[in-house]
Amino acid sequence: MSESLNIALVQYDLYWENPDANRATIEEMLSGVETDVVVLPEMFTTGFSMNAKALAEPMGGHTFKWMKMLASSLSAAIAGTIIIKEDGNFYNRFLWVNPDGTTQFYDKRHLFRLSEETSVFTSGSKQPIIEYKGWRFLPQVCYDLRFPVWTRRTNQDYDVMLYSANWPASRNNVWETLLSARAIENQAYSVGVNRIGEDKMDVQYVGNTAAYNFMGYQIASATSDSKVTQITLSKTELDDFREKFPVHLDSDAFQLSKDV
Repeated sequence: MSESLNIALVQYDLYWENPDANRATIEEMLSGVETDVVVLPEMFTTGFSMNAKALAEPMGGHTFKWMKMLASSLSAAIAGTIIIKEDGNFYNRFLWVNPDGTTQFYDKRHLFRLSEETSVFTSGSKQPIIEYKGWRFLPQVCYDLRFPVWTRRTNQDYDVMLYSANWPASRNNVWETLLSARAIENQAYSVGVNRIGEDKMDVQYVGNTAAYNFMGYQIASATSDSKVTQITLSKTELDDFREKFPVHLDSDAFQLSKDV
């Protein structure tokens, strides 16, 4: 178990529907970086495209193999979302790949209907907890941030929420407010990785990749630059705070209705 954990947050201007260029950019940005976990933006190989038929990869496809190679070379877990086709359906899938190649995944639950994501992709219904180096991670994707019930835990069964996102500049205040709120209400670290630049749909992104501690205070921010931001989280500080301020003992019990 690692008392402290370093996470590298990779924020950059995605090349539209160009996986080769995006993978090359990530490799260059991570050259020489030492970390435990790398988190990439949503649809990090393509941008937030609804052109799933042309861009989707199978599980075990090129990007998955690339993630395994990168995880092994960095001795770090690699996480982020890509477009996956499986059993005739398209998924906005959060992949977590360990250095030894073992993999877990989460399919985005809340699809952004204003971009017609609901008509192209299939919504996920399962919510895994990923364990790594004694830490427990809750994978989330972009629009999921708006839905507190989906992240709410009354038994504190995770330590870090990871949001892989393409969150537009026009709603940046929502991004900052909700990342902090999710941290406060769940007494957990909240980490959001966003992109910068402008996509082919004329949507502007200003980044603001950020991390918040279990009290809702911002502990790191990438502002609007293309950069790798590294943060170090403390398990001792998290556990001590939860023990001294055990609000979860007074929380309301509930159960979601679908496969969770």
